[in-house]
Amino acid sequence: MNKILLEVCVDSLENALIAQSAGADRVEFCANLSEGGTTPSPAQIRIARERLQISLYVLIRPRGGDFLYNERERELMQSDIRFCGETGCDGVVIGLLHPDGTVDAEHCAELVEIARAYGMGVTFHRAFDRSADLFRAMETIIGLGCERILTSGAYDTAPEGAESIRQLIEKADGRIIIMPGAGITPENAGELIRKTALTEMHGTFRSRVASKMHYRNLRLSHQQDEYSLLATDARKIKRMLKIINY
Repeated sequence: MNKILLEVCVDSLENALIAQSAGADRVEFCANLSEGGTTPSPAQIRIARERLQISLYVLIRPRGGDFLYNERERELMQSDIRFCGETGCDGVVIGLLHPDGTVDAEHCAELVEIARAYGMGVTFHRAFDRSADLFRAMETIIGLGCERILTSGAYDTAPEGAESIRQLIEKADGRIIIMPGAGITPENAGELIRKTALTEMHGTFRSRVASKMHYRNLRLSHQQDEYSLLATDARKIKRMLKIINY
């Protein structure tokens, strides 16, 4: 069986290092995963690059919400990509759409061109799942020169979208990597592999960890949010690696 590459989505330097120590092949580095992910700070990117030996891709997304960006937001994205290139990142993760749900090829091309100038790869993220026509969007993204698409098959989870993912992989025919992500667990990974013949897989693999704070103001609400956090779980990553590369 060929090796399946495992990408772990992380939202902090600490979690990136946990993913690396657990055996991940690549990290997608984000901030604000509760909003679907945004670009992490320059300091986090720089120190992550210094301390990671595995491949580092950085999410380029100036805010949460939709994937329709104005000129000022695109300018920020261009600057962030340049910073990633100057810092020595391996790649960036982008995604821009038009109001009608088609890929914004013109402005994506500008971002891809900057990334390529620094020798970086480009992943098109799950904005793809919000596109009006997956197969038309895939052809546009292939034309842009992106190397992979992260997708759940336009469903809430990749296992639900397995048939769409299978069809995308089949139609891509090696021209681009289709990387399933969203809702993949050690319990369902094997079936997803069998159904789709995927070669790369993406996930957060997190567990809730209790805070080490002793004092807690119980008069305040949202106790779980402030006295625990979701952290990358090395055990889940190691278990997944055993399943996908048995």
